[in-house]
Amino acid sequence: MTTVAEDITYEGTSHLLEGDEPLHYHVAGTGPGLLLLHGSGPGVNGWSNFGGNLGVFGEHFRTVFPDQPGFGKSYMPVIDRAYAEISAAAIVRLLDHLGLDQVHVLGNSMGGRVAAELALAHPDRVGRLVMMGPGGLGVNTLAPAPPEGMKRLFAFNQEPTRERLMEWLTSMVSDPKTLTEDLIDQRFANVQQPGAVEWSQEFFKALNNPAFQGPVPLWARSSHITQPTLLTWGRDDRVVPLENVLMPLRQMPNVELHVFSHCGHWAMIERKEDFERVVLEFLTRPMGVPS
Repeated sequence: MTTVAEDITYEGTSHLLEGDEPLHYHVAGTGPGLLLLHGSGPGVNGWSNFGGNLGVFGEHFRTVFPDQPGFGKSYMPVIDRAYAEISAAAIVRLLDHLGLDQVHVLGNSMGGRVAAELALAHPDRVGRLVMMGPGGLGVNTLAPAPPEGMKRLFAFNQEPTRERLMEWLTSMVSDPKTLTEDLIDQRFANVQQPGAVEWSQEFFKALNNPAFQGPVPLWARSSHITQPTLLTWGRDDRVVPLENVLMPLRQMPNVELHVFSHCGHWAMIERKEDFERVVLEFLTRPMGVPS
């Protein structure tokens, strides 16, 4: 039987979904369900991506964001298939535990990729969909591959120093002033946890392994994502360049786009208030209005 145990590692309402594959998650607010899925990278977890947004979204939704498998305080999975499939299965288990039959889903970067897989595999569980610089939905046509942000991430994986971490974090934002000392210190503390760097190395090795990517890439299946969808992008994104939006914008049947100027890969942090306003307008728009 699954139980919920209190976990006071982070401020806020934090829980642990126990069992053979424990999931650490935060939950706040009441109302329709909203699931927030963090991205990948050294030292990331649910709180590092969305802790600053919880208060705003929690005023309107029962807001849930987990540490996805392999990240934060959640279980370390064996990667034997596409990671997005592993995480989506874990997310469904969490939603079942919380009694959430359907939720709106907001995914950042890798979290956007997982959100898309969740919408494809379990369309009845996803209401509206917001994806922020999602991985896998588009392809680079002009920008180099891998882009600058990914090159700096791989450099950190090879040499996990504070200097390399700073170089990677700088590539995530448009304005380096966004990177406070507290943010940098917390990320560096996270990556010094036992197994964190090793997991990051294994994760990105598997992410680029054709054996774990499935027979049909996500971008080729995007036309089957029928949920009302908002794509958001930073104009200055150096991790998933803006040109990646062109394919899903054409292929997805019920989609719209918002581009933030003076913004890199972290719109929820770098353009926090504007991002929250745009997302809330989309998610609270009356049903029946074209999305």
